[in-house]
Amino acid sequence: MKVVSLFSVVRGYNIPIIIVAQYLSAIFILAPGKSALSILLDYKLFIVVFASSITIASGYIINSFYDSKKDLINRPNKSMLDRLVSQNTKLRVYFLLNFIATLFAFLVSWRASLFFATYIFLIWLYSHKRKKYALFSNFIAAFLAVFPFFGILLYYYYRLPFNEIENHTNDLAVIFTHATFLFILLLVREMIKDLENIKGDLANGYETIPIAFGENISKISITALLLLTIIPVYFLVSVFDVGYMDIYFYVGFIIMIFFGIQLWQSDSKEQYLKLHNLLKFLIVAGVCCIVLIDPTVLWHGRKLLETI
Repeated sequence: MKVVSLFSVVRGYNIPIIIVAQYLSAIFILAPGKSALSILLDYKLFIVVFASSITIASGYIINSFYDSKKDLINRPNKSMLDRLVSQNTKLRVYFLLNFIATLFAFLVSWRASLFFATYIFLIWLYSHKRKKYALFSNFIAAFLAVFPFFGILLYYYYRLPFNEIENHTNDLAVIFTHATFLFILLLVREMIKDLENIKGDLANGYETIPIAFGENISKISITALLLLTIIPVYFLVSVFDVGYMDIYFYVGFIIMIFFGIQLWQSDSKEQYLKLHNLLKFLIVAGVCCIVLIDPTVLWHGRKLLETI
């Protein structure tokens, strides 16, 4: 049961999704000029992805450490499961994972090690100061969620000469537009969590938008963010070439309209939880649909496997 508890604390069910998202991003978005096989066999990229994954896992541990009282109110069942592992054990695992991440990243370069050391510090700072300032913590949480993808971006582009970087301006524009769309969705997710967790946040003195300004202001802010997704979606569908992934953006736009309508009809924890899960589905579906940018990679991969 303690193993299950620790798995729950580090949210082990999220880690495989993060790994898949990073590799798919590398293959289809961050390094489209490289073959999929060369990316999968790149041991340095594997180290970067591995370091990202265990750093995120350690981040969940430190969040659980600081949010233990709040989670007793907001997520009593999960909280009781998480408490099967002592706080001391959680901290030991937390420091161990961070040490492994920085050590492995050093095998890539000292800059990679510094990158992950900075990431670890920012996660701790957010966990320590989270919910003390309305909206600011939401921005930081969304930023930290996309931060590992910038690590892969730097891995591929740092070693390029400046004149070659200029040749990849369009690729960088596509990357940052994808990142902007994901950032907005993650920001909306954080704000929905605030509506979902009002009781626990209020009891522990956390300052969130629904507590500081009211639920209506929070809903207006979320609606504005949903409308803001029109900008990156327009560029990804009409300006840049994203292959068949435009299907995801069209369907996703319909889902977001439904999401916005349901948001204004929701006023209970259960209803906000359903919206939260719908948004998680949209984000995970986006990860899976990255392959639609160039589906032929899958057929080439199948042919390769058939010849081995």
